[in-house]
Amino acid sequence: MKTKPRKALTACSELLALSHDLGREDRRLAILGEGNTSCRTSSSTFAVKASGLNLATLNAAGLTECRFAELLGLLDEKAVGDEEISRVLLASRVDPLSRKPSVEAMFHAYLLTLPGVGFVGHTHPVSVNGLICSDAARTFAHRRLFPDDIVCCGGDSVLVPYTDPGLKLAQAIRRETTRFIRRWGEVPRIILLENHGLIAMGATPQSVLAATLMAEKSARILAVASSGGRKPRFLSARQVSRIEGRPDEHHRRRILGL
Repeated sequence: MKTKPRKALTACSELLALSHDLGREDRRLAILGEGNTSCRTSSSTFAVKASGLNLATLNAAGLTECRFAELLGLLDEKAVGDEEISRVLLASRVDPLSRKPSVEAMFHAYLLTLPGVGFVGHTHPVSVNGLICSDAARTFAHRRLFPDDIVCCGGDSVLVPYTDPGLKLAQAIRRETTRFIRRWGEVPRIILLENHGLIAMGATPQSVLAATLMAEKSARILAVASSGGRKPRFLSARQVSRIEGRPDEHHRRRILGL
């Protein structure tokens, strides 16, 4: 077996650290086999958490390196059975003896082709899911309550209606993310999956962790601001735009690795 290039080894090491951070039990972002993570390892390959493993205890053997080409090819198919999807997932592995990649490797493959995206983290945060499993999902996705939410998560998020996990979900994520990019001219930092969970992505593991943690904090704040008959006081579109464009906030993003 060939030794991985140093850059790929570094990316995988960082991916494991990110996985452990996202899987910490006290953060309530993912438990048991929930969630998955990925990173680009070369122009043609990426590493993704193998199916069913725990983020908190993930080790190098639990990362499966896959080729983009096979999985991206599925996204244009309209009718593919579960058996064929499973076959392609296995065929995409660089090492045929490695574990089967998560079925959500398909959306990871797509997101890692977007400009500036090197790492992806998918979790099921308790407070976030509390909102996206309710009629507050759209409000949470598109409104902002405080500046740090904008700094870490952006001024808007992608919201994907509930879709069957696997190929259909990957296709829905691509469709809604493409619409977002056309509207705003930039790649989103957060994707919310109704009745499912959250995806954060960025150039670094720090940006993925920051967006995930801040989204969870924002969800808790929105829940408090909406309780007891209170109405949340959202920032206006002008205020959001101002925060996004401030030079000092751009500097802070760089310092934070965002």
